[in-house]
Amino acid sequence: MLTTRPLSTSLFYDSVGGPRGRAVPSRSEAGPAAGPGLCPAASAASREAERGADAAMAPKGKAGTKGKKQIFEENRETLRFYLRIILGASAIYAVVNLVIFSSAASAWTWVAFVFSLVVYGTSYRSMNSMAKPSFTDDGSLADGGIDLNMEQGMAEHLKDVILLTAIVQVLSCFSLYVWYFWLLAPGRALYLLWVNILGPWFTAESSPAAQEPNEKKQRRQERRQMKRF
Repeated sequence: MLTTRPLSTSLFYDSVGGPRGRAVPSRSEAGPAAGPGLCPAASAASREAERGADAAMAPKGKAGTKGKKQIFEENRETLRFYLRIILGASAIYAVVNLVIFSSAASAWTWVAFVFSLVVYGTSYRSMNSMAKPSFTDDGSLADGGIDLNMEQGMAEHLKDVILLTAIVQVLSCFSLYVWYFWLLAPGRALYLLWVNILGPWFTAESSPAAQEPNEKKQRRQERRQMKRF
């Protein structure tokens, strides 16, 4: 006759770390548990993705300043670009008004053409002198010049003058009255002159004059208070 042997509870105690002193290893000691179908390459890819997300969430620092070589190259490209604009607008105006319709050209047509050349020459020469680089004795670049692409700089206003003159010059092929739009340039210059120089100067002159009556009133009030006491 077969007899069944009862299952000893020692096996259960051994499995859970019971009285026999066996401790169940923790998850950190046993190492990361690999899920179903998870290979080392996939885990490495997930770690790289987490690092990329952390780097994207990190605060960005201040943008670096331009080097002298970069300023030199950008200034050269800027001068070339605006020289093309000057030559293109002047060529269109000369071909249309002084060649094709030369019989209809008046003295004002020539005056407008000469005026535009003067504006181009003055503005471009100023930009060229600002961006003039300096080199050492061995030929290496010592200074790239003033950055023509700097915001709120004098070069920005010169570039605006060139662009405005080119647009007006091309549109004046249809009518010379378009040149009245060029008055926006001196209007803008007067506005900047008032905001940056004349306005602060007048307000600085008027502020002490306005303070004098206030000081007199304050002295009178102090005297009245002293009389009361």
